[in-house]
Amino acid sequence: MFALVPLIVFGLLGGAWADAMDRRVLLIIASCGLAGASLLLWLQAALSVDDVWVVLCLLALQQACYAVNSPTRSAAIPRMLPGHQLTAANALNMTVTGFGSIIGPLLAGVMLNWVELSTLYLIDALTCLAPISATFRLAPMPVTEPAEPGRARWGLTAVLAGFRYLSGNTVVLMSFVVDLIAMVLGMPRALFPQLAHENFGGPIEGGTTMALLAGAMSVGVVVGGVFSGWFPRVQRQGLAVVVAIAVWGMAMVGFGLVSAAAHGRAGPLLWAALGRMAFGGVADTASAAFRQTILQQADSDDLRGRLQGVFIVVVAGGPRLVTRCTAPPAAGHW
Repeated sequence: MFALVPLIVFGLLGGAWADAMDRRVLLIIASCGLAGASLLLWLQAALSVDDVWVVLCLLALQQACYAVNSPTRSAAIPRMLPGHQLTAANALNMTVTGFGSIIGPLLAGVMLNWVELSTLYLIDALTCLAPISATFRLAPMPVTEPAEPGRARWGLTAVLAGFRYLSGNTVVLMSFVVDLIAMVLGMPRALFPQLAHENFGGPIEGGTTMALLAGAMSVGVVVGGVFSGWFPRVQRQGLAVVVAIAVWGMAMVGFGLVSAAAHGRAGPLLWAALGRMAFGGVADTASAAFRQTILQQADSDDLRGRLQGVFIVVVAGGPRLVTRCTAPPAAGHW
């Protein structure tokens, strides 16, 4: 909850702020907030403040800054690129995110053999200087005048204005609905610890089997991004989203069937399960790239930040909601 609630609240508010002020400035502020959260985690670890509530509060701060940063960054992309390049840019963004989710934990695990945990937090904070510096080099992105005079820009009223626009745009609304259906009904991430131990015979504390399950989808995301050169040639993007979601569903069904057949043994069935998770990651890359492009092209610029805020709540909040719903029953069974 310390991750989900700030993500929802500040995802929506951050999207409204992105429509109400220079997006370049807001990006810099949010990136500095992420760096500051890592610095505070460094201090907490360096001073041995062994209080779980301190860590949870810092996690909430980090998630809040991320929730503001992400929709602002996505809303800024159409201001920098022509429309025909948006699909490729979104696929590249997914590739970078997937690559980071593989390399980041891997580097952290390796570096823990030589440096202290607190030092890793400090390194994380210092790496934020690169995107902050790059954002400073961008041209200003002044506020766009609203398409409807008098439309609210700040606070809850502005957020509600975004939802009213969304309710009247069936194409954009359904792009959110299909992703929620896919994530809520098909994302097995919360079950990975139990599956790794009971179905594939891994150690109860996690180990390599758990790590492989957790990283397989990210590998698929990267592969999907590498081979996404044909994405911009797709004309019927709505149909492409439906096909990608259907492929995701079939991949998750296959993953479930293979996992059920493992019966506590790893071997070839583990690799078959990993292959299906990776294939699901490829489908997720296509789905996210096309949905993001539909969203960026369908809305007016003065509402783009708010709709991107809803997008990040759905994309990042959906899997967390699934974890919240499925983890307690799984823990009780385990």
